[in-house]
Amino acid sequence: MIYITRVYTVLMSTAAISIDEFQALEQKVLRAVEIVKREREARAAAEAEVATLREQLTAQSNASDSASSALKSLEKEREEIRQRVEKMLEQMDELV
Repeated sequence: MIYITRVYTVLMSTAAISIDEFQALEQKVLRAVEIVKREREARAAAEAEVATLREQLTAQSNASDSASSALKSLEKEREEIRQRVEKMLEQMDELV
């Protein structure tokens, strides 16, 4: 009977330490879960921002291509007008 009491006492003291250790471990696990949760939310937000920025980049690229095309068209038109004006000036010089 004394042996059983000693074993019970040893188990209880070990169990108390184990419960404290378990609670500490539980707190660490809960903190780790919260950190992972925050990091996943941050990653999702970053991925959403990247998607938005890619859309904006595509829109800007399209606008740039459109502006470049318009500029080339205007430069071609300007060159044609310059040639026509030079031709008119040459014809005026021939008249004089």
